[in-house]
Amino acid sequence: MISKKLLSVTILLLGFIGNVAAAVKVDQAAPNFSLANAKGQQVQLSDFKGKYVVLEWTNHLCPYVQKHYDSDNIPSMQREYTQKDIVWLSIISSAEGKQGYIDAAKSDELTASRNAAPTHVLFDPEGDVGKLYGAKTTPHMYIIDPAGTLKYAGGIDSIKSANPADIAKADNYVEFAMAELLAGKNVSKKLTPPYGCSVKYKG
Repeated sequence: MISKKLLSVTILLLGFIGNVAAAVKVDQAAPNFSLANAKGQQVQLSDFKGKYVVLEWTNHLCPYVQKHYDSDNIPSMQREYTQKDIVWLSIISSAEGKQGYIDAAKSDELTASRNAAPTHVLFDPEGDVGKLYGAKTTPHMYIIDPAGTLKYAGGIDSIKSANPADIAKADNYVEFAMAELLAGKNVSKKLTPPYGCSVKYKG
């Protein structure tokens, strides 16, 4: 009996260690990944070495995501950054049958109807990349510098609500971090709590 308990504890500990090891860490290399975009092309993070990259986990049915899209907060950031040759990758880790799962046609429809301008919308239905990055919510934001180092991970802003009226009152952590990086400074708030809907992973 004791041996079985010890074995169970060991397995749980190994699982915990494995989860921790899988999570990305700020100021360390961002792990490469490859996902299909809306055109069915494989897109790798390493394709964008030498550029800043913003990763955004998204689910169009999540009220917190709708807050930032219906208000034009996220689309305006996408338009501004991509015009500056900053890469914006919107990643959908919703599994098939779960809230937020869409196909390429629906993705294109949403991008057009919301006046959004991500560099790519990427599909992660198995959740491998989401789990690799420890993405917990939609939205959950990450910034990677041109050397491939993760510089920011966390929430899009400081007010955890689904009310669009709060956007103007919140500190936009992504904009702050990007402004500091483009000015050659260190990011003052590298890690913040993400908020939103849980990522609807498979299983």
